[in-house]
Amino acid sequence: MNWSVDFSPLLPPPVFWAAVIIALALVALMLFRRQRGAPFRALALATLLAALANPTLREEQRESLANVAIVVVDDSTSQQLAARPAQTAAIKADLEAKLAKVPNLTVKFISAGKPGEGSQPGTNLFSALNAGLADTPPDRLAGVIMITDGQVHDVPKSVSALGFDAPVHALLTGEPNEFDRRVEVLKAPRYGIVGQTREIEVAIRESGKAGRASDTANLIVRREGKPDEVRSAPVGGTVKLDMAFPHSGTNIVEIELETAPGELTPANNRVVVEAEGVRENLRVLLVSGEPHAGERTWRNLLKSDAAVDLVHFTILRPPEKQDGTPINQLSLIAFPTRELFSDKIKEFDLIIFDRYQHRGILQMLYYDNIARYVDGGGALLVAAGDDFAGAASLFKTPLAPALPAIPTGRVLETPFKARITADGNKHPVTAGLAGSNSGSGTDGEPAWGRWFRQAEVTTTRGKTIMEGAGKAPLLIVDRKGKGRVALLASDQAWLWARGFEGGGPHSDMLRRLSHWLMKEPELEEERLLASARGMKLTVERRTMGDKVAPVTVSAPAGETSNATLDLVAPGIWRTTIDVKLPGLYKVQTPNGMETLTAVAHAGTLDPREMSEVVATEEKMKPLVEATGGGVFWTRGGGLLQQASVASVDVPRVSMLAGAKVLAGSGWLGLKDREAFVTKGVKLTPMFTGLLALAAILALMTLAWWREGK
Repeated sequence: MNWSVDFSPLLPPPVFWAAVIIALALVALMLFRRQRGAPFRALALATLLAALANPTLREEQRESLANVAIVVVDDSTSQQLAARPAQTAAIKADLEAKLAKVPNLTVKFISAGKPGEGSQPGTNLFSALNAGLADTPPDRLAGVIMITDGQVHDVPKSVSALGFDAPVHALLTGEPNEFDRRVEVLKAPRYGIVGQTREIEVAIRESGKAGRASDTANLIVRREGKPDEVRSAPVGGTVKLDMAFPHSGTNIVEIELETAPGELTPANNRVVVEAEGVRENLRVLLVSGEPHAGERTWRNLLKSDAAVDLVHFTILRPPEKQDGTPINQLSLIAFPTRELFSDKIKEFDLIIFDRYQHRGILQMLYYDNIARYVDGGGALLVAAGDDFAGAASLFKTPLAPALPAIPTGRVLETPFKARITADGNKHPVTAGLAGSNSGSGTDGEPAWGRWFRQAEVTTTRGKTIMEGAGKAPLLIVDRKGKGRVALLASDQAWLWARGFEGGGPHSDMLRRLSHWLMKEPELEEERLLASARGMKLTVERRTMGDKVAPVTVSAPAGETSNATLDLVAPGIWRTTIDVKLPGLYKVQTPNGMETLTAVAHAGTLDPREMSEVVATEEKMKPLVEATGGGVFWTRGGGLLQQASVASVDVPRVSMLAGAKVLAGSGWLGLKDREAFVTKGVKLTPMFTGLLALAAILALMTLAWWREGK
């Protein structure tokens, strides 16, 4: 119950107050003249005014509303370091138990700062608090308690920006005077020309208590295919490193800062710089022999590729041809054999012989140069037809050691559909070619047109990725020394280009083949890929083998684990891993004498979150104290060894009403808002009717009686 008195004057307020003034004036006059009965007359006037004021006794039935306390738990990346997860859990359990003992209090827990897709960079606890306040009336908010390491990036600049009048308290995890170092990339290239180098600029940053380690630190620089390099660098200074681009595609440089004694975490001590290696236009030499129906197929394909500079020669007039045409009437130019196959051969990324026969145009020395060019890292493609089976075959030159097959001397002239072999289903040149799946065409054959001629060969090495008539090898690829070789034992790929019987994927196949020869990273048979979506890390291994070794996954904090991959398609093995800590993950697996490496960033890429990880009170203290709250270090006296209530020191909680200071040594206060809802109201008139009339008459009678004496 709640009692109060309400006044509802029977006269309009201006008239009522005018009457009060007149009554006061009359009373003052009577008292000044010292008239008999003046006190009784004054009481009579007061009684009359009281009756006109119409006092009413108000009786309310109220139901008290519970106060609301909001606890914001920081789940950001920095809160996952060291023993902070266990400490946070212990603080939350202890605080929950203490708040449960406070009468008439409702507690809401809000998880904030957890990295995810679309989240803002940094730890944004107050943004999460504002979202949680949407269904909480401000007049019931008793206070806000934040469990955090103090690294909060959206602290309001003033109390008025909070939008509520209640204390904010901070329970800090971690320890005072923590120490941490990190490596920061200031400048890094996004791409570079293959064979050149570009500059990386990094710095070593230190936060927390200074003087915990030396003023210099070692950086370990790891480059692909090279031994580790150790560089000494000043703390707080910058270091410039060279990044080489040995190949096209992704080039990786890993920079790791040695862990200092007493450092909080090594999770931010490693960075990986990825940059795309871009080749200057690929140079291709195409030498066409005897003209044929598909002569321009290779030329058109390569000319349409903006990344290729094509040099094309067609041998229209062999030396043995003598038809009496005067030399001055010939428009042909001499074939610059020495310049192409001796002086400038290393400038080409790929040499293609299209139906070329040895007819004395090239000296044997030049074929030997081509063979050595392949061994040294060059690429050779022989697109052959019946020319490869004849007496003028390229196999009967010093180029033979570089070729992956031996011609039998037979030409198979029978209709056939090219088929992808088991190795071809794994090889990036032919895997997944449109129309290649069994059952796509009639009688389970590939859904592309037929060819009609093929040179019969016997494979000596390499991989047969396509077969033709009678399952004879049709397309063979091989690695020779540091270079690559391919032999296409038919000159009728042009039938696909012309759309004969529906055509076929000539453009995809020939483009993939030429770029595989030129070592395009996307077309490598042995490849390791890593990608991340949220907190799921996907690892993919492409191989020509029948099985793969487990991969080693290195987490941001330095922990390593092994993962087994599952076969998902011919030549493709894959697995998806749930990771706990956002950051950069490094994946490695052996591949013969070398190691394949891939990197991926899991979670939200948030350099701001990991730039400062030491616990601090400085960021929140001004706002907390302005609200009347307090900042408390919860670290107990001993080392935090286990997630238990005894391992943390959480202040006691008190509910206070009307206090301005709501925090002290070992205690924190919540504001009792004394909120309620009115369930019913009863109004009782106090001075009306006969009671008021009797009182007025009695006082007036006393006044006349006194004046009559």
